[in-house]
Amino acid sequence: MQVAVPGPWSPLFGRLTLAAIPYDNPILVATFAGVAVVGLVVVAAVLYYKKLGYLWREWLTTVDHKKIGVMYVILGLVMLLRGFADALMIRTQQAMAIGPNSPGVLGAQHGYLPPFHFDQVYSAHGTAMILFAATPILTGLTNIVVPLQIGARDMAFPYMNALSLWLTVAGAALVMISLFVGDFSAAGWVGLIPLTELPYSPGVGVDYWMWAIQISSIGTTLNAINMIVTIIKMRAPGMGWFRLPVFTWTTLSTNIIGLTAFPVLGVALALLGADRYLGAHFYTAGNGGNLMLYTNLFWIWGHPEVYFLVLPAFGIMSEIIPTFSEKPLFGYTTMVAATFAIAGISWAVWLHHFFTMAAGPDVNGFFSIATMLVGIPTGVKVFNWMFTLYRGRLTFATPMLWCLYGLFLLLAGGITGMMLAIPAINYTVHNSVFVIAHFHCMVLLVVTAIFAAVAYWFPKVFGFALNETLGRGFFWTFSTATTITFLAMFALGFEGETRRLDYIYDPAWRPMLWTEEFGIALYCVSLVYFVLMLYVSLRDRVPAAADPWHSARTLEFLTPSPVPFYNFAVTPEVNARDELAWRRQHGLEHARPEAFEPIHMPSNSGLSFITGMCALAMGFGLIWRIWWLAGAGLLGIVLVVIIRSFDKNLGYEIQPAEVAAMEADLSLGGIIAEQPKRAPLTEVEAH
Repeated sequence: MQVAVPGPWSPLFGRLTLAAIPYDNPILVATFAGVAVVGLVVVAAVLYYKKLGYLWREWLTTVDHKKIGVMYVILGLVMLLRGFADALMIRTQQAMAIGPNSPGVLGAQHGYLPPFHFDQVYSAHGTAMILFAATPILTGLTNIVVPLQIGARDMAFPYMNALSLWLTVAGAALVMISLFVGDFSAAGWVGLIPLTELPYSPGVGVDYWMWAIQISSIGTTLNAINMIVTIIKMRAPGMGWFRLPVFTWTTLSTNIIGLTAFPVLGVALALLGADRYLGAHFYTAGNGGNLMLYTNLFWIWGHPEVYFLVLPAFGIMSEIIPTFSEKPLFGYTTMVAATFAIAGISWAVWLHHFFTMAAGPDVNGFFSIATMLVGIPTGVKVFNWMFTLYRGRLTFATPMLWCLYGLFLLLAGGITGMMLAIPAINYTVHNSVFVIAHFHCMVLLVVTAIFAAVAYWFPKVFGFALNETLGRGFFWTFSTATTITFLAMFALGFEGETRRLDYIYDPAWRPMLWTEEFGIALYCVSLVYFVLMLYVSLRDRVPAAADPWHSARTLEFLTPSPVPFYNFAVTPEVNARDELAWRRQHGLEHARPEAFEPIHMPSNSGLSFITGMCALAMGFGLIWRIWWLAGAGLLGIVLVVIIRSFDKNLGYEIQPAEVAAMEADLSLGGIIAEQPKRAPLTEVEAH
């Protein structure tokens, strides 16, 4: 039975009224104006250069794993900017609202954000950064790199790959829409019970949060299935299990976590939806509900999710450090074993997030030991990286600088993590910003690995290098900002500052809070460097060689730069773990086939994009209880699935002469090249 909600409702617009548009909030009005201007500029540029058809044919309907990966990364970077803006607002509010005499502006008693708006900002910050920034960027990188590393032409299920992307886009779009239509959740990114229950959050904020995550998590689960099957079934001849690059191994372990963890999150949110929409009592304190049921379900997903993010970062470092040390990775077998040990232990540590719930010494002791066990395989990885660096011919290009700083963050996050694994210490600093600083060390380790990966593989994908000078400026300002901000936060944690404060009652914390604000300002400088790096690199377009670093070791650098859409003109035969290094050693890195054969490729399809837009409409309808819109979105998804099931398109073939022409002129097959329309294969031709 549907639960009645407070406020007006109409059959046409549901709960949506003009009052839901925050036109009286100057911050949101200014933000909307900025977004509108940027959006109009983009649309005008697309129309002016007559690229609308190109955008539809080559990007919105693509099933090419590299283009899908690039769009994942772009989505993640947009959400990273959103999450950073939220962090800037949080730190500025705290720096302004110190002590009872601190002034207030824009309707706030202290600072410039009223408490309810502040709660939404920090809830959106965590949600955007973890689920819609780090996760999509890492998914995009694995989409781009893994098929190339294993010698495949594409993912095992190209259409499902595109569907995963557009479901993730739909979830992210709901987060962004909540800025300008209604509110976002004020219950934290973890969805604190009972704050997410309808009596405590009768608005649509929790619904935005819930449906955005629910829809995108389906996309993440589908991508996990796709990636696992790709690695198992699509490896090139000779690519045995112990010739897989470590990044591919970490991707496999990560997606095993994703396949098993994200459905748990889906169940947790489905039960919350039943409470909010149907009047169930899964999480309510009365009527048989249990507050801790949600907390357990959330963190059973939430802590493996941490390693869902960290393990690909470890894989990135395991590719870059050997390249710029000009040595094989030390301890390959132990690296693989450590990867799966971390993935396995990640399922046995979730309860350390609530040591203070009085579970008893036996339970706390078990989870304390399990948490400490994670340090063993992680330490194995650190020592293997150190031994790889030892006596290597080191080159400190920007990807290497990012990895070395990542090692520093791993050390800081690991040591403080071991501290938090001790229940007695955890009781002391629980719910303080010390915990936040520890967590940010781990998340920023992921971010530094992402920037290392972007610098490392960008020339491979696009065919031109990123500007090294501006890249170094970006690195030094970002790493300095990170160190300043979170050292101050560790200190504030020891001084007793709790998390989620919109008003700072103790003026003694002012120096450290202002130090954090200085660090945030330095992040803004690093953002300027990042934008300049992209602009100058696009302007100059310095061509990149097949191996732009001249010391890469893995199979993806055997292809031309930019990588053609078919990846390999001839499926490679793998002879060694570091295939490119082996070929370089034997003088074969420039060898080219004497003749080409037809290449079969999947056809593009707009159905995945349409499904994503139907999911967006369904989610928006459910949030505002516009039942006809939710039903229309669901019906659209069902119809697309039926249409897809009758689709007889068997892909197309690229003929040898066309392959030879594209190998001779790399611009014809690169990621930004527009391809001619090719007739699909008939069933007779396919067989």
